[in-house]
Amino acid sequence: MKHLVDEALCAGHGLCAAVAPAVYDLDDDGLNAAIGTMVAVAPGQEGAAREGAAACPEQAIRLTD
Repeated sequence: MKHLVDEALCAGHGLCAAVAPAVYDLDDDGLNAAIGTMVAVAPGQEGAAREGAAACPEQAIRLTD
């Protein structure tokens, strides 16, 4: 599984990282650190990735298999 954060949608709420800190990191501005980059989710963290993506009020995170 991989995740991609849409730069145009990420508003820096930080809920993805609050819910799934092992999957999502924030940069110094409070935005998802992986904006615009397809990032592999570590094995065993797929459920956390889904929960973090679901927590995003802007729906800025896309998950792929």
